[in-house]
Amino acid sequence: MAGPAEAMTLPAPVDTLLAAAVARRFYLEHRSKVEIAKELGISRFKVARLLDAAVAHDIVRIDITVPAEIDVPLGRALTERFGLRHGIVVDLERGEGGTAAPADQWQSGRWLGTAAARLISEIAEEGDVLGLDGSHAVDALSEAVTRLPPCDVVQLTGVHGRDLAHDAAITAVRRTAAAGGGRAFPLHAPFLLPDAVTAAVLRSQPATAETLDRFGLVTKAVVGVTEWDAPHSTVYGALSEGERETLREAGACAEVAGHVLDAAGRMIPTELNARTIAVSAAELRGVTELIGVTAGGRGTGAVRAVLSSGLLTGVVTDAVTARRLLWHDDPKNLDDLARTAPASSSRSTERGQR
Repeated sequence: MAGPAEAMTLPAPVDTLLAAAVARRFYLEHRSKVEIAKELGISRFKVARLLDAAVAHDIVRIDITVPAEIDVPLGRALTERFGLRHGIVVDLERGEGGTAAPADQWQSGRWLGTAAARLISEIAEEGDVLGLDGSHAVDALSEAVTRLPPCDVVQLTGVHGRDLAHDAAITAVRRTAAAGGGRAFPLHAPFLLPDAVTAAVLRSQPATAETLDRFGLVTKAVVGVTEWDAPHSTVYGALSEGERETLREAGACAEVAGHVLDAAGRMIPTELNARTIAVSAAELRGVTELIGVTAGGRGTGAVRAVLSSGLLTGVVTDAVTARRLLWHDDPKNLDDLARTAPASSSRSTERGQR
């Protein structure tokens, strides 16, 4: 127990105005530590110290509200069952005090993205190259992450909207890079082009090529996992009805980072791959840590397909989906999980769930 003198120790004196200026630029304007240091004429290390001091002196108040719980036994069970390094399960049906909490699809995705931010903050190391796709989950992650070691952040899939300069995917990459003072490599290019020739020309443009060249350097990545025809799918809305029918006939089931998989986890090769600006299947498989974040509360078959593919080393999902994955959608077994979940898991999983 701390003695009286220790208990009364106050934070060291700090230049309040300078700390406030640094905190405003970092937390509200999403500026990187390097940018702030250059603007204010101080070192990046002093910027980091001032940010810590801003919290210690109550200049910045961080209020984390999480109306959901992390189900540790379910997470451990997922890692054991599917051979994962990380399993984070968010119980979206429980709020404070254990009461049921309504969770619509959009808000569920926000909480899952927040959990993913927590995990990536735990496992990222200085010098990593972090890859992010354009999913709803990644957008939520970028808003929740506040601390990362210095690492570059690369956008893995092209833009789906019309604004190639300010799309949410580009904002997410910049915001996440700012959290660690690393460089951002966005993709100012559409995800799907009209034909393969146009796509090839766009890939050769210097700004696009600079980002594409870093796909093979990505060491850790976070991608959304969804049904291929779900509202959050990056593929479905960009296709013609004829193209959709072709994929249906091929057994399309799931989508991850712009790639469509069948129920067995096999990627479905189509001419669409030649028309997209996105990370390749081979490059995805080369990522050391690939974390998949589900849409929350639906699409269990799609999640199972991606897990079967062997692409993922970790998953962030909701409790309902986790139970269905573990018990093959058999309701009579759901109540047995607390008694049968494995008692141990990898150190990395436990670290990500603390």
